Amino acid sequence: MYIADPEAHVWQDGKIYVYGSRDESDDFWCSYKHHVLFSDNLQDWNVIENSFASKGEFDQVDYHDQLLFAPDCAYKNGTYYLYYCSPKTLCEGVARSKSPLGPFSAGKEIIGANQIDPAVLVDDDGQAYYYWGQGKPKVAKLKANMTEIDSSTITLPLDEAGNKAFHEGSSIRKIGDWYYFVCADDSRENRPTCLGYATSKNPMGPFEYKGVIIDNIGCDPAVWNNHGSIEKFKDQWYVFYHRSTHNSQKFRKACIEPIKINKDGTIDEVEMTTQGAGKALAAGDLMQAERACLLSGKVFIDESKSNDIPNEELTNIAEGDYAVYKYLNFEKQLKNFRIKTNVSNNGLVELRLDEPDGTLIGSCNLSKTMNKTAFQISNCEIESVKGKHALYLVFKGENNSFFTIDWFQFY
Repeated sequence: MYIADPEAHVWQDGKIYVYGSRDESDDFWCSYKHHVLFSDNLQDWNVIENSFASKGEFDQVDYHDQLLFAPDCAYKNGTYYLYYCSPKTLCEGVARSKSPLGPFSAGKEIIGANQIDPAVLVDDDGQAYYYWGQGKPKVAKLKANMTEIDSSTITLPLDEAGNKAFHEGSSIRKIGDWYYFVCADDSRENRPTCLGYATSKNPMGPFEYKGVIIDNIGCDPAVWNNHGSIEKFKDQWYVFYHRSTHNSQKFRKACIEPIKINKDGTIDEVEMTTQGAGKALAAGDLMQAERACLLSGKVFIDESKSNDIPNEELTNIAEGDYAVYKYLNFEKQLKNFRIKTNVSNNGLVELRLDEPDGTLIGSCNLSKTMNKTAFQISNCEIESVKGKHALYLVFKGENNSFFTIDWFQFY
C-alpha cells in the first residue's frame, strides 16, 4: 500500500495515527482519497481505507473533483479536523470527524490558503496555527472555528537559509518551549530528497534553519521528493518519511526511523534502515528482497509480474549493482545462505558486511533460469559471523546478466 507524505499524531487514546496521500499511478501524483494508518506499538499496523475522498463513492468535497495531495490532522474540543489540498484548483480545505479514523465529512474550502501541503498546530493555550506553501512557506492564525484563517496574520516564518532550503511539505510540532518546523528540503542533490528542520520560540517565527533530519536519496533511481513529520511515541521521538519505488517518483511508502532530540535542541541526521522503528532483524529470518533500505545502480523495487498474489521484488539488477539491508543481528551460528532469483545469464551475488567492499562472507553462484517467470533457489556456505551488521548484496554477472530477487535467508 503506497502511502506518502506521512503526518503522524499520537492522540488521546495513546495510539499513533498516520495521515498521508495515496499513490495509485505513475501518471499522476497521489489520488482522490485518503486512508489512515494506526498502531499501538509501531510494529503491527492497521489501515482504514477511504476515510476521506474528493471524488467517487466517498466524496465529501462538493465544490471540485480534483486529486488530493498531502493532508494533516488536528484535534480540538472533541473534534478531529482533516486539512487537505488539491493542486489543480490551488485550494485547501478542512473536513471534520468525531473519530481520528474518520470518515471525515463536509469538506469546506479555506479561503486565502491557495497552495498545497497544510499543517496545523494547536498550541497549549488553544490558539491554532496554519502552515502551508510551495517555494516559500506561510503561516497564519486559525480562527476559533478551526476552519478559517485570519488573513491579517499571514507571514513568512523562515529565515533566509530556511527559505533557500524549503521546497514544500510543511509540518509543525512543539517540543518544550520550542517550535519545530519540518519540510521537504532541496538543499542537496537539486531535488527535495531531504527532510530539513528549523526552530523558533514563536509559532509564527522567525524559524532558524538547523539542517537535515533524513535524506531518502538512494531509495530508488528515480526518487524525487521527501515529505514527512516528527512525533513522539512512548518516550521516543521518530521521523516519519517516505521512499519511492518502481523506478518512479511515485509509488511512495511511509517509513519510520528513531531520532534523538539533543540537549541543545538539535536533531542528528539519521540513515534509512530496513528495521525502521524496531530492533535489528534476526539474520536467520526470511528477508523479502524489497525491504532493502538503500540501492545502488539500476536496481529498483517493483511489483512482481510472475503470479497473481500481491508481491514485490528487487528487479532490473545489473553488473555491479548492490542492495543494502540495515541491520541484521547474527546471534545464532549460521552456516548457509539461500536466495530465490530469476537470472537471464549466469552470475553471482557476493555477501559483504557493512560496506560495498566490506568483509566477504560468501559468494552464491546463480544459474540462468529457464524463462522470465521461472524462479530458482540457489545456496552457498558462509563464513562465521557474529553481532549486528549491515548486509550488502553485490551482484556480478556474465554477458549483461539481468537479476530479479524475491527473497533470501541465512540458515
